[in-house]
Order: sequence, then structure tokens, then C-alpha cells
Amino acid sequence: MAEALSESGALRQKWVALARILRARGNKGEVAVELLTDFPQRLKDLREVFLGDGASDGERGGAPRRVGVKEFWVDRNHAGQAVYWFEGVTSINEAERLRGIDVLIPFEQRVVLPAGQYFVEDLVGCSVFEVADVRTDAGASKVASSPCLMSEAPSLIGSVIDVQATGEEQAGTPILVVDVRGEELLIPLAEDICRRIDVAGRRIEVVLPEGLRDLNSDS
Repeated sequence: MAEALSESGALRQKWVALARILRARGNKGEVAVELLTDFPQRLKDLREVFLGDGASDGERGGAPRRVGVKEFWVDRNHAGQAVYWFEGVTSINEAERLRGIDVLIPFEQRVVLPAGQYFVEDLVGCSVFEVADVRTDAGASKVASSPCLMSEAPSLIGSVIDVQATGEEQAGTPILVVDVRGEELLIPLAEDICRRIDVAGRRIEVVLPEGLRDLNSDS
């Protein structure tokens, strides 16, 4: 899931959606939210956020509004939910008017992932190329992506349309869902398969194991 990404404004300001407000919670103006981030532990340290609509230009169609955070806690009784209490929101009626609005932060404040980890939105849309797996004298493998040798030239497979993340219902390596001329090819997001991931260049180079295409066809 990571953190949901949206764009808005004349300068196409990018925002990261941390949560979506579900309903009023309590009688002092608190709201229950659905978490849209894999890093809820850092939300308790944010003293201000923005309220807006990730699908448009902001809160109810306007620019995202900066608000202070009085309290935040993860709801232990409802998986994937938390509770916010914003400054200036002091009643159930005021809290109900926030229903459906996203809790946002500027893209620049997005969490920095460790090396080898990626946001879903950074992978979706990347072009996937199959490259040759060239063995060195030492027995280790390397990727040959230079077009100088036609036999080793990268071959475009398709583009990433989704990432099936791991979780309680699906353990193991995340899966890239690649659109190949209208068909889906599932490629594990593993180091020995995805040899080079260039997020800035929107490119992923892979070495497909023997039989992977047949396995997809059988599925």
C-alpha cells in the first residue's frame, strides 16, 4: 500500500494521502480514519497536516487546508484504522462534515524508504524489459542491457499496472502485474529477477526464470 499519491493545483502540487476520514468518532470532534500508509507509526509525530480531496484540487474542490493535530492514535479495535482530533473541530457535527476527506502531506515530506524498497505508485507505469543474464568467469551473473549486441538487446515485455503486496493473506515476495498486450504477466519483485529498477527513468530490467511464462499461462 505504501502511501497514496495525488496531484492538485495550478502548479500540480503533489500530495501524499495518509488517511481517509470515515466518520465522526466520540463527542469532542474526533474522527475515525482509514489508514492509507504502511507507516502509521510516524503519524503521531505530525503536528499539522492538510485536509483535501486526493481526487480533485483539495477539500471539497478547493486547495488543501492546513490544520493542526491535537491528538492521533491507532485504533487497536479496528485493523487499518486510526483516530484524529484536529484543532478547531469541537463537535460531532463539525466532525461529520469532514467525512470522505483525505488527510494529506506535501509530496516532499514522503517517508524515505530503505534501499531496495519502493512505493507502489513509483513502480506502476514503469516499462519492463527482459535482458540477457550473462555469466562471468567467476560464475556470478550480470545483466547485459547494452543494445550494442543484438542478441543481448533488452526486449520490451510491457508495463506495470499493479503491485500485489504481501500481507496477512499473502506472504512472500511482492508481485509485479505487467500488462503484456492485454494479458497479465506476474513477475516476482525479487532481486534475482528484477535486476535493475530505475524509478526516475520509469524502467525495470528483469531476467525471467525458465518456465515463468508457462506458469502464468497455466494460472
